[in-house]
Amino acid sequence: MSVPRWYTLAGPAYLAALLAVDTQVGLHGQLVLGGSTWLLLLAALRPLPALARAQALAVVAFATVGEVTGSLVWGVYRYRLHNLPLFIPPAHGLVYLSGLALVRVVRTRWLVAAAAAGSIGWALAGLTVLPRLDVAGAFGVPLLCLFLWRSRSRAVYAGVFLVVAALELYGTSIGTWRWAVELPGLGIPDGNPPSGVASGYVWFDVMALLVAPWLVYAAGRLKPKLASRSSGVFRNSSRRIEPSGTISASGASSSSSVRT
Repeated sequence: MSVPRWYTLAGPAYLAALLAVDTQVGLHGQLVLGGSTWLLLLAALRPLPALARAQALAVVAFATVGEVTGSLVWGVYRYRLHNLPLFIPPAHGLVYLSGLALVRVVRTRWLVAAAAAGSIGWALAGLTVLPRLDVAGAFGVPLLCLFLWRSRSRAVYAGVFLVVAALELYGTSIGTWRWAVELPGLGIPDGNPPSGVASGYVWFDVMALLVAPWLVYAAGRLKPKLASRSSGVFRNSSRRIEPSGTISASGASSSSSVRT
């Protein structure tokens, strides 16, 4: 079963409206937004293959750990009420599904080119012409470019990067969250948002693609041999690296790429 093409627009549209509404409500309003977003994520997962569901939920899990660490513990960025809004974890799942759907809409070559050019251009601008010097953000861009170049899952990473970049620019512009001027404890200048934040998001996807087949197997949906073949470790070769266990654009699980 396919990942619906309309997720490409529906996900970002909902998230943009969500962030805008969040700027007008207090803690109780955030709880309502959080409950609504969780319900929407579950509804969006319902028609998808088991592997796609597991990937999205794994992204939610790893991204939540990153949110707690980066925001609440380290203080690299802060949300408007200095908390972790309940809608943020499921929103990460919607971002992933939107990026996955984007793969079905845009050719891989153009998608990857847009992500590479956008990330490099953003990093250079952050080091030269943007109002805030963005040294920390620039560190994350080579990571994304490496995966865009060497991974058979490059289309997924490119799609998610573009969605995340758009939402980061939008969310910071309306004040839903704000990044620190410098990395706390390190003093390295950081942008608002930093160019590398969307690139760093790749790690959530990498880990999700690695563990998702095992989650499906644990739920009794895959045979042991298939789970082992789909998960594995980074496959190093002379041509590319890849955390396998992705889902194809048509929705079928495999250890190959998404439209690559």
